[in-house]
Amino acid sequence: MNLTAPARPPALADIAAAACLPGEEVLHGLGVTRKGLSAREAAERLARWGPNAVSSHQARLLPVLWHQLRSPLLCLLLVAAAASYLVGERSDAVIIGVIVALSVGLGFVNEYRAEKAAEALHGQVRHQAVVVRGGRPAEVEVTALVPGDIVELRLGDIVPADVRLLEVTGLECAESVLTGESMPVAKDTEAASAGAALAELSGCALMGTVVHAGSARGVVVATGVVTEFGKIAAGLGTHQLETGFQVGLRRFSMLLVYVAGALTTSIFVINVVLHKPLMDALLFSLAIAVGITPQLLPAVVSTSLAAGSRRMSRLGVLVKRLVCIEDLGDVDVLFTDKTGTLTQGRIEFTRSLPADGEDALAVLRWGLLCTETGGDDGPAAGGNPLDAALWKAPAAQRQRQALAGYTQVAVVPFDHKRRMVSTVVRDSAGVTVLITKGAPESVLERCANVPEATRKALDAEFAAGNRVIAVATRETPGLDHPAAADEHHLRLAGLLVFLDPPKPDAAKAMSRLAELGIAVKIVTGDNPVVAAKVCHDLGLTTATALTGADLAALDDTRLATAIAHTTVFARVSPEDKARVVRIQRTTGRDVAFLGDGVNDALALHAADVGISVDSATDVAKDAADVILLRKDLNVLADGVVEGRRIFANTIKYVLMGTSSNFGNMFSAAGASLFLGFLPMLPSQILLNNLLYDTSQLAIPTDHVDEAQLRRPSHWDIGFIRRFMVCFGPISSVFDFATFGVMLWVFHSGPAQFRTGWFVESLATQTLVIFAIRTRRFPFWRSHPSLPLTLAALGVTVIGAVLPATPLAHTLGFRPLPPTFFAALAAMVVCYLALIEYGKRLFYRTLPTTPPTAPRPSADRRYLQRRTARFSTAGGPGHQSRLAGGS
Repeated sequence: MNLTAPARPPALADIAAAACLPGEEVLHGLGVTRKGLSAREAAERLARWGPNAVSSHQARLLPVLWHQLRSPLLCLLLVAAAASYLVGERSDAVIIGVIVALSVGLGFVNEYRAEKAAEALHGQVRHQAVVVRGGRPAEVEVTALVPGDIVELRLGDIVPADVRLLEVTGLECAESVLTGESMPVAKDTEAASAGAALAELSGCALMGTVVHAGSARGVVVATGVVTEFGKIAAGLGTHQLETGFQVGLRRFSMLLVYVAGALTTSIFVINVVLHKPLMDALLFSLAIAVGITPQLLPAVVSTSLAAGSRRMSRLGVLVKRLVCIEDLGDVDVLFTDKTGTLTQGRIEFTRSLPADGEDALAVLRWGLLCTETGGDDGPAAGGNPLDAALWKAPAAQRQRQALAGYTQVAVVPFDHKRRMVSTVVRDSAGVTVLITKGAPESVLERCANVPEATRKALDAEFAAGNRVIAVATRETPGLDHPAAADEHHLRLAGLLVFLDPPKPDAAKAMSRLAELGIAVKIVTGDNPVVAAKVCHDLGLTTATALTGADLAALDDTRLATAIAHTTVFARVSPEDKARVVRIQRTTGRDVAFLGDGVNDALALHAADVGISVDSATDVAKDAADVILLRKDLNVLADGVVEGRRIFANTIKYVLMGTSSNFGNMFSAAGASLFLGFLPMLPSQILLNNLLYDTSQLAIPTDHVDEAQLRRPSHWDIGFIRRFMVCFGPISSVFDFATFGVMLWVFHSGPAQFRTGWFVESLATQTLVIFAIRTRRFPFWRSHPSLPLTLAALGVTVIGAVLPATPLAHTLGFRPLPPTFFAALAAMVVCYLALIEYGKRLFYRTLPTTPPTAPRPSADRRYLQRRTARFSTAGGPGHQSRLAGGS
């Protein structure tokens, strides 16, 4: 749903106008103070100006209908039907029109249902912003932001609206999505000059940009489509780059175009040369082209994906684009973080380990004072989980009176290069102290005279699998505006120890992924000894580790070799994570990356499938293709199995459609050479195709053999072509047998001949699903689903009974002798037996090396996700929800 621009407050036209005013004037113009809006005021403004959304996915009837009607073959058939009507063949024209309408209707209903499923899924993906309302910070939905809201921005946030900055602490924003500038832009609170370009609005943070460093507080000036981001999004096209699944579908469609073109042309020429009526030859040729085309393939795919998405949603897996479900099934290497995935994610502070000359309470007190967000009451909403765990500890509660004597003066925010945060505090005596807290390796290298006993204690905690934070201090008289350069000559206060034990079911989940052929590798910013200990506890005894420093010493070729023998990548930067994923993809394996932080965004973009969690940072959810509602590898394994099941069922339809249809149409072409009449009327071919395709709509419900779920599968056009060429002629053998029976046994005329072939071709190509759907021998060892069984048998019965109904004359059918059905039963049994024998030979000679799936580059994937953010319409599963998320 595209949103129209709402009315704006009279004092401010847009962010450019607000950028030229001091912050206090902007607040006054918006009718708000630094304490923010009240809940009632926010609700009134939301009702007046609408939700903060650029666009949202909405199932729309006309685009879905057009998707069904745009087939050139269908257009040709409609033209031919109209011409047939004009030359007097009105009954044939009406029958063709009705059958085409039914075919389009079936595809439309199923695809529209898939669109509705996608629409329902999008409402489950949430994006939060920290807003000051009534003087207190709280997390609210991004869509609920209104002009006048006071928002807090932190590392990794996607700016949720156009914001005039009021307070800034080392803020840098990546604005390439709007300005094209590749480097992060430093921000301040100064007013811009009139007429300044978008890239020069240093006092503003713009919707859709990413907080690269630091933090800030500002007031929302513009929301939704009236933001700079919204204006650009409204003018962009809606093209989506293809996934590997879609590339495979397109290549398969082109194969059918070539085959249909060759058969149609040859059959038309043969019939004209044999002096058959031109209009009949044209209609017959077009019907052949339609008959060989699996017209309901989009409907089958849409039904499979929609049903799969509903099942995955119940399992706790949300897919932002439904076509990515199949890509998830292709994964055979998973890179994942450790915290919350392999561990419980409920971090608990256990104890302080003081250095020489300090006491445990002092270490805890310095750690509490060195909090980037929040104050005396602890970290604010959305704060660091380690800080939250520290403040929740009973020992921290007993420190509140001591903390009241300190005032926080300034903050040097955390970043992923330093892996530290620093604050300057002033005590009641006026003494200022710089406190630094962060990764032990980073803090200790900035300290003088680190006691050897502390280093040994640190190693012991790492070996036990505990998370450790180092705290150091330095008196800094007069330092009111600290920077990272001031973090030197520190005195180590001690260590803070946290416990995050492995999940009880993590070992089972790892084993299950291994059974699915997925290698799990850990990518973490934690210490390598800690990560290796957790992996060892989960049964990964070969948990060799590489650090960021090790990666820097390896070129791409050596790294590709090292990755194969490495389980843990520790103390790695965001760039390191993306490099490891990129190099792994060059080996031909399909790679998934599971992460939830801003430092994971590059790797999420680089992977074949980016996976995040509902509680992740917005930038991680924006970069991901798949969102897990629970950070659990078992949930991910369920998603992989579902992706493989959907792909397996899609391929069943493709193999059936191409082989049996190709065989039938090949038979029709051959029959045209020696028959003095058309072997089947165009309307009968279309009816046969419609009934057959209708039975296949139950394929998405079918069971899949366990063996097919244990390994990923990819589109292999060569395999499909070989299958079609091998099994299509087997179908033709029985078609020609039917021709012989009808001509030489029953001495049938044209109408009865067509009736017999119609019944036989429909029965054989429908019932062959029971043999083709599985690679097991014999096929009855694999049980089909009940809906598929009923659909296949039901359509076969309808085809057999149709010549005896009142519709028979209208459709050009004649009654068949009872002995025909005995011959039909014998041919079906022999056909299935021959298919089984051919299947055994075919799979024995099948190449063992799986094909490499077509995949977009990392750059194309990045553009695809950005396009998805901006676009306002798309195919099944297409998502473009709101600012701050795809």
